[in-house]
Amino acid sequence: MPADVGRALELLAHHEDVVRRLVPRGARLFDAHVHVGTDIDGFTAPAEDVLAFLRGWDVEGAFAFCLDEPDRHPAFRAANDRTLAAAAESDGMLVPFVRLDLAESPVEEATRCLDRGARGIKLHPRAQGFLCDDERLAPIFALAAERRVPILIHGGRGLPPIAAGLGRLVETYADAQLIIAHLGIADLAALSETFAGRAGAFFDTSVWSPIDLLDAFSRIPPEQLVYASDYPYGQQPNSFANTIRAALRVGYDEGQLRALLGGTGIRIRDGEPPVEPTTPPGHRSIAQPMAFARIHGYLSMATPLVWMRQPDTIGVLGLAVNACAESDGHAEERERIAELLRCAGEVWKRLPETEDEAEARRLGRLVVRLVQLADIEAVAVRA
Repeated sequence: MPADVGRALELLAHHEDVVRRLVPRGARLFDAHVHVGTDIDGFTAPAEDVLAFLRGWDVEGAFAFCLDEPDRHPAFRAANDRTLAAAAESDGMLVPFVRLDLAESPVEEATRCLDRGARGIKLHPRAQGFLCDDERLAPIFALAAERRVPILIHGGRGLPPIAAGLGRLVETYADAQLIIAHLGIADLAALSETFAGRAGAFFDTSVWSPIDLLDAFSRIPPEQLVYASDYPYGQQPNSFANTIRAALRVGYDEGQLRALLGGTGIRIRDGEPPVEPTTPPGHRSIAQPMAFARIHGYLSMATPLVWMRQPDTIGVLGLAVNACAESDGHAEERERIAELLRCAGEVWKRLPETEDEAEARRLGRLVVRLVQLADIEAVAVRA
């Protein structure tokens, strides 16, 4: 193994130990968003890998659904059957959701899978090409309300505003619980205005940026937030680090943190009534040392370059590392960030010359994880 790759894995292991110590002792952990299967984008999540991912952190269960599978036509039928089979073999860890395509018998497929043991519904308006004011959604929400199963809907990148359409559906079908994935960052302000304070509407925490989490935590009551990784896109220790550090940054107490990391998701899984929302503890602004704000800005520039496997011709990692040299009373944090970024830079250099697709994907993801951990560290520092 190359020395720089080995060092990257050592750093991830070290940060894993740090994050594990942030989890409240005895907390029940639950993941509200994992995938099982193969996506047309090349990402894979075999059931055995998903279970290993969960067991590695003592997560007791997860809402699981298929990816945008190569054999998704017709109606995600084959992929939904694989999800149901994986759940049946998971000793209860995987809670299966049926994924639907509005263009291909969605109510029939949902009914078929719910009758076979599915316990929720997954909708993806970007991947399946529909809007949230689509009239075909009404019978799906009606079915969810009738069966008392949650609907998890993609709310991340690649969407127009979605709050108005979802708001009308939830008003009409009040018994349908809704989980908005990725904090609803596509329409966060309007979604939080529509749903904050509404029992039975939830937001999952599967996002890359800690800034998104701080913003959402300032808008949405803690009773309406559920931890989620978005595996295989989200990895550990990054996913827990992001959620926990943001929650602590805005002032979550231990009870609120326990509910966020698993308690609320388990209540949804078990069909218990939602807890009445209180008030968001976060603030609508953050105070941060200027050097760390600069680091965050540079790392936001670096991330899309890594995802696209482009070389760092701009030199953004170097700018971030240089910003770590400022003397501002945060020496330990600056050194942790610089160490992560120096290692990320060495691994990044390998990407253009790596011809094997699987290896290039692995190295790219390794760089992204190091950069994200550095960004989480930078954003968590208080002025």
